Amino acid sequence: MEKIKWDNSLTLPDLDGKPNIGVAGAFSGFIDNHLIIAGGANFPYATPWNGGNKTYQNTIYCINTIQPASKWLVLPESMPKALAYGNSIELHTGILCIGGCDSIQCYNDVFQIQLIDGQIKIDTEWPSLPVPLANATASLLGDKIYVAGGQKSMEKPEATNYFFVLDLNSRNKGWKELPSWPGEPRGYAVSTTQSDGFDKCFYLFSGRNYKADGYINTLTDGYAFNPRLNSWKKLKQSFPVMAGNALSCGANHILFLGGVPQLIPGSDDHPGFDNTIRLYHTITQSLIKKEVAPYPISVTTNIAQKGNTFYVGSGEVKPGIRTPHVLKGEIIPFEKKLGIVNTIVIILYFVSLGWIGYYFSKKQKNTDDYFKGGGRLPWWAVGLSIFGTSLSAITFMSIPAKAYSSDWSYMLVNAGILMVVPFILYLFIPFYRKLNVTTAYEYLEQRFSSLIRVLCSIAFILFQVGRMGIVLFLPAIALNVVTGFDIFLCIGLMGILSLIYTMMGGIEAVVWTDALQVVILLGGAILVVIMAACNIPDGVSGIIREASVDNKFDLGSLNFDLRQSTLWTVLIATFFTNLTTYGTDQTMVQRYMTTETEKQAQKSVLTNAILTIPATLLFFFVGTVLYVYYKHNPTDLSLTITDGDAILPWYIYSQLPQGVTGLLISGIFAAAMSTLSSSMNSAATAYIVDIHGKIIKKEAKDNLRTAKIATLFLGIAGIAFAYMMATWEIKSLWDEFNKILGIILGSLGGLFLLGMITRKANTAGALCGIIGSIFIQLIVIQQQSVHLLLYTTTGFVSCFVIGYIASWIIPGKTKNIDHLTIYKIFSKK
Repeated sequence: MEKIKWDNSLTLPDLDGKPNIGVAGAFSGFIDNHLIIAGGANFPYATPWNGGNKTYQNTIYCINTIQPASKWLVLPESMPKALAYGNSIELHTGILCIGGCDSIQCYNDVFQIQLIDGQIKIDTEWPSLPVPLANATASLLGDKIYVAGGQKSMEKPEATNYFFVLDLNSRNKGWKELPSWPGEPRGYAVSTTQSDGFDKCFYLFSGRNYKADGYINTLTDGYAFNPRLNSWKKLKQSFPVMAGNALSCGANHILFLGGVPQLIPGSDDHPGFDNTIRLYHTITQSLIKKEVAPYPISVTTNIAQKGNTFYVGSGEVKPGIRTPHVLKGEIIPFEKKLGIVNTIVIILYFVSLGWIGYYFSKKQKNTDDYFKGGGRLPWWAVGLSIFGTSLSAITFMSIPAKAYSSDWSYMLVNAGILMVVPFILYLFIPFYRKLNVTTAYEYLEQRFSSLIRVLCSIAFILFQVGRMGIVLFLPAIALNVVTGFDIFLCIGLMGILSLIYTMMGGIEAVVWTDALQVVILLGGAILVVIMAACNIPDGVSGIIREASVDNKFDLGSLNFDLRQSTLWTVLIATFFTNLTTYGTDQTMVQRYMTTETEKQAQKSVLTNAILTIPATLLFFFVGTVLYVYYKHNPTDLSLTITDGDAILPWYIYSQLPQGVTGLLISGIFAAAMSTLSSSMNSAATAYIVDIHGKIIKKEAKDNLRTAKIATLFLGIAGIAFAYMMATWEIKSLWDEFNKILGIILGSLGGLFLLGMITRKANTAGALCGIIGSIFIQLIVIQQQSVHLLLYTTTGFVSCFVIGYIASWIIPGKTKNIDHLTIYKIFSKK
């Protein structure tokens, strides 16, 4: 686990020629690189047990933390009023100050400290809190600010259970009260935001319940509020961190700095507050004492965070005693070092792939060899290739990450192939084999028109270029985070090598490398389970027992809310997604044509289906194993890795021996490259057969050299797209890609089924179906009417229904389609 480097050399400057004694309850945060500490309160003349009175301040301190020898800028009388014990929220426009109090009353004021052209400005045009509040806690989650607890009176101080939210996108609507946590009222609580594995949540810890009659109860409970579900859940651990600070680290950690485990009256002999650093993991719900800080950790203060560095701004180190020190902590990232042995293993793996491409390049005589392998590939190898194509590096990492962070509710997304196997075996494969097509879109021309064929082929090619970029970029991010591999180097290695062996060896090289890569992937997953189980009490049985208790094997809720990832949502989505992918995706259809007979093609699909079930169980179990392992070994987790999908690469890198690590990192490369090579070859096939040979130069259709050039240019386009994405924001990009996936795949699936099972469908109806489906998809996406998984379903159904209705309304040209529907396929020959 990463270490924290501490430094308390930064101190508040002298005031009026006297040493600064510090302040508690100050507002603080960063504006760009400037640390701001504003307001606060102290006892300047005597300690409280010696009769001293608390004085409230309105001075603002500002310093540039990255500029060497920077001096404090001190601005007396710069606050709207002398104020302390409010909350600070860092926004891109400045520090938002919420509530607070002086010696007489609490306030509901909300204002922002801004730094404009080197000058401190105060913006008071913010909605006030519904009630005055001091000693509350607040955190920013996305574009919403949450405020919890606190007291509303200084005359009769009493803890409250208020819970307010302000949406920054509609701040003119003001604060809204939300359901309170299922626990006692509290002030001096600690809060932050972090992902619980499912969603980003607001976390509330500790504090104390107190009343005007002198009642005080120190609290150690904790709660998480999920904004999506609008509900609270109680946490299992005990958190003795009252009046301390918390900050979120990495993907799922919360770091606690100090706190007050119990109230001890102030005196000259007071030992000082707790300086223990605790670490909580939101997924495993483990809480450990990470270390004891070498300097006092102050309480009743705010924390300012800048990346892996944080500042505890002044504060209280003993009852009534402030400190002028601004404590700096820096979380030092782990050293990223791959090692010689691992590097050699990865190089050998790449060399073997290059050799496979060279070997099969000698067997090619024409485009039939290049795109179909001459129909001579064994069914079992094709089955492995189909499986490998559907199992990308994203899947290899994200399935274990999903099971690790949540449960098995997404398992049926992969296992759903069983639901569509009969349709693939007895509907789609006979169609394609009988028509002897090279691309799936040849069928669309025969059934509808050449225009629809070309449009769908172009859509497929563009989709595959985007897919190549995603498949290259996302694993490169994870490998960079864990191993230090340069992102551009990762993209280049995977992309260029895949391009070389695909361009040289055609579909045969793709199929055989896929088969090799599947063996590495499955073997690597099994090895991870064995290695991790050896370090868990009772091994596999212990894993199953603990995971069952923690509901890690849940398959999802049974309610019929299609906006959530319930069991019904997943079942519906997986049926239409798999039907579309295995029935109409050129990367799959092309493989159905590489075997000698129709029966062998059907065997290859069955091989994939049979492999998918145990493989899905295996990859989900890997995630569950990692959950139990890190529950028992929380110190092995990283504090600085922010990518949740990197949990498997992190385990491989940090826990496995040299050589084995290299082999499994090769497995991640393998998963990416198996999908990548399929996309390159299939996109090139679609271009040569559907576009180049039809529009540009028909006689070039059988030109092997042209096919390889097409592979080269499309592969370069995919690699270039990945390089472009390296400069983009990853999360929104991935979300948008999934939306596009639903629009394109869903419409194509509905279009193919429209042609296959209806006699009435015509070209005009098909075009209406495509256009209408896209419009409906855009509305569904904008309104978020259903879960993201169902976008393919809505596209599929809308295209089919609109296309069928439009075909009845708009007459089409009469053409013989007897051999292009299921009615001829299933009739006696």
